[in-house]
Amino acid sequence: MTSIPPHFNRWRAFALLAVLYLMTTIDLTIVNVALPTIGRDLQFSHTNLQWVATAYGLTFGGFLMFGGRAADLVGRRQVLMAGLGLFTAASLSCAVAPSDVFLIVSRAVQGLGAAFMLPAALSIVMNLFQEGPERNKALGIWGALGAGGASIGLLMGGLITRFAGWPYIFFLNVPIGTIALLLTRRMIPDSRPATARRRFDAAGVLAGTSGLVLLVEAISQAPSYGWGTPRTVTVLAAAVALLAAFVAIEHRVSDPILPLSIFRRRTLAGANIAGLLLGGSFFAFFFIGTLYMQEVLHYSALQTGLGWMAASVTSVALAGLSQSLVTRVGPKAVMAAGLGMIGAGIIWASQVPVHGHFIQNLAGPIAVAGAGTAFSFIPISIAALSGVGEDQAGLASALLNTSEQLGGALGTAIASSIAASQTVVLLHTGNAAPAALTGGFQHAFLVLGATALIGAPVIIALIRRAAPRQTENSASPDTLAATS
Repeated sequence: MTSIPPHFNRWRAFALLAVLYLMTTIDLTIVNVALPTIGRDLQFSHTNLQWVATAYGLTFGGFLMFGGRAADLVGRRQVLMAGLGLFTAASLSCAVAPSDVFLIVSRAVQGLGAAFMLPAALSIVMNLFQEGPERNKALGIWGALGAGGASIGLLMGGLITRFAGWPYIFFLNVPIGTIALLLTRRMIPDSRPATARRRFDAAGVLAGTSGLVLLVEAISQAPSYGWGTPRTVTVLAAAVALLAAFVAIEHRVSDPILPLSIFRRRTLAGANIAGLLLGGSFFAFFFIGTLYMQEVLHYSALQTGLGWMAASVTSVALAGLSQSLVTRVGPKAVMAAGLGMIGAGIIWASQVPVHGHFIQNLAGPIAVAGAGTAFSFIPISIAALSGVGEDQAGLASALLNTSEQLGGALGTAIASSIAASQTVVLLHTGNAAPAALTGGFQHAFLVLGATALIGAPVIIALIRRAAPRQTENSASPDTLAATS
């Protein structure tokens, strides 16, 4: 392993990685507002149209662990480039899709590419900067991009669909991805622990990845099929069985894809639980809030995207303060405050009326919840990666992203079921459709707000006051390989 040359610019490398992260985050939501247009052009059935969005999230969330461990064992730059190449090619395939099935499959491949890109990119960021103020600054920017990416995607989707056409949602990734791929070998150092054994836990990969894919699929589709239907119960049971087998395999094999000993780090375990609750509250709030804007207030796709920019603006504006506070007082208090703000903002949103107005009824809750993301995404990322050795950087990065993705899928499914159930009750008691829909969304907001607030006792119990500054296994930037 060679050291990084003195002239190497870590922040320039970070900027490229941040662009790639933003691409994967934006693509989670950018198609949502274009779905009606896509459905008409490609003659989708109503039941299949949702798979344009679901297919991406399914493979993205299901293969993150595999992608993260591959980055640790094969090499982070190699896995990043492979994932980026797959993501870019799949984006082109989506843009020229001639049929509904072709587009769904292409979206699934795009999500697979993102699952390899994201943990590799975050683990490279982790190893570019030593623990402390500099890494906290980088993760502060990273967290702000994560918090704002979803609303940016919604706004971009509305603008592009309206003024250029939905294929350009995917065409946009092609030149960006191609240029990034050409720059990666020159700008990104290769970082692979010299002691890593390049042997995959095939049984663990199969059981773990299959279990996660089935779990995400069952949770995301439960509102459509019903939680108690044979289909949902069967898929959930299969997911639980596979994940139980995965744990058993990881206990026995000598070189597991997920060394269970990593969960002995209380800070890491607590940060991942907090990430699960963050995803289960804010990501689901984003989904339910969008439904309220469009189905009750009758906002257009562009109006909805502009409305959510309040969350992005407050998150980005407070990112610097958040990372500064984490550096001074540690992640524990900051992330507790952040999840508290998210919970307060969402509960405030539960007061939305049938004939609501953005300024009076939504701007405040969205801004408060958005501010909360600045004080939660950033310290959760810092805590989840704190003290982790270089040989497990990809694993820790993948764990955190998997927790947030699973939380988002679970929170959205539960909130959707609650909203739908309450809407049916109100319709049966004589309420008009707008009032019934609003009542359902109000109940969902209350549950999501409570989900965020649950994070406070978890953080108090598990997160240490200050994260360890550096472990003996943690690599400094100077130990990164920089071959080109």
